[in-house]
Amino acid sequence: MTSPQVESINAALATVDDPEIKRPITELGMVKDITLDGGAVTVTVLLTVSGCPMKDTITREVTAAVSKVPGVSSVSVTLDVMSTEQRQQLQSTLRGGKAAKEIPFARADSLTKVIAVASGKGGVGKSSVTVNLALAMAAGGRKVGIVDADVYGHSVPAMLGVADERPTQVEDMIMPVPVHGLSVISIGMLKPRRDQVVAWRGPMLDRALVQMLTDVYWGDLDVLLLDLPPGTGDMAISTGQHLPNSEVVVVTTPQAAAAEVAERAGTMASMMHQRVSGVIENMSYLVCPHCGPDHRIDVFGAGGGAGVAATLSARFGYDVPVLGEVPLDIRLREGGDSGQPIVLTDPDAPAAAALISMASTLTSGGRGLVGIQLGLSPAGR
Repeated sequence: MTSPQVESINAALATVDDPEIKRPITELGMVKDITLDGGAVTVTVLLTVSGCPMKDTITREVTAAVSKVPGVSSVSVTLDVMSTEQRQQLQSTLRGGKAAKEIPFARADSLTKVIAVASGKGGVGKSSVTVNLALAMAAGGRKVGIVDADVYGHSVPAMLGVADERPTQVEDMIMPVPVHGLSVISIGMLKPRRDQVVAWRGPMLDRALVQMLTDVYWGDLDVLLLDLPPGTGDMAISTGQHLPNSEVVVVTTPQAAAAEVAERAGTMASMMHQRVSGVIENMSYLVCPHCGPDHRIDVFGAGGGAGVAATLSARFGYDVPVLGEVPLDIRLREGGDSGQPIVLTDPDAPAAAALISMASTLTSGGRGLVGIQLGLSPAGR
């Protein structure tokens, strides 16, 4: 039988919310044990993960709440970690007993080619490359979707001229915004205002990615492109965890400083068991405005893309090719600013031609049937 003192302590603990989930720790199964030794109370609290960044906050708030219970002279908080079964039970509690939503692109029988576009650092034109690759693929007759996973620096909507558009919601399903034959979703489209700042920590970033993959009705896509934030942070890790069969394309510029950090982005992909399908060198050169295409000006140096590809090939033990070089072209920048990308407005421009060629290379393999159950049976059976 529970003593009145323990009941009072439990009631006090019910006033303590998990700092991130915002629900009482008693309701979430986080209180493992309460022991009494006279007026001395020891509370054992289960953290969801060992490195919980809010453990000090939990300790402080549990101590404060239990200290107010009459008869308590001291409070000691012991921290433990949930088992896999306990975490699964917590997930079930948070979902109200409903099954977890499934990411369709992570299914073994998915025929959608998923390509994550990554870079080591910002400012290398990764989003411009993503948008133009997607448009080139769509122009080739493929059904293409874009997830703007660069939550803090979402620029895909503006580059496609739909920064002020908002997706339609049907019950608990979100319809992606259609534009130029693409299906697009971005955190920028889910904010109440275009100028609102997104200031989220790791767990919220992961949930945002999952929501964009599960709550959005994508239909039957041939290709899904993800515009990842630069670097090797939360989104790169989450993409590898939730979409382990995705391929990664690394974007760099020619200079050594950019190439070195681009290698890290490729290495992160390999650590998450993703295959790096190639390297794109953006801002490769400037066609001389006086001499023409026979004279290339290496504004940012040369060889960065080839260097990244060679390093990653040696590191992984398989060929990581240079998919192409995109020259500097003011029309590429203007197209991104105006919402009319260069692949649409001037497909014969050198930069557009390079992007169209790379899009063709990336989709030339089609959607594989290896390992897929086709549901066929021999005749006469």
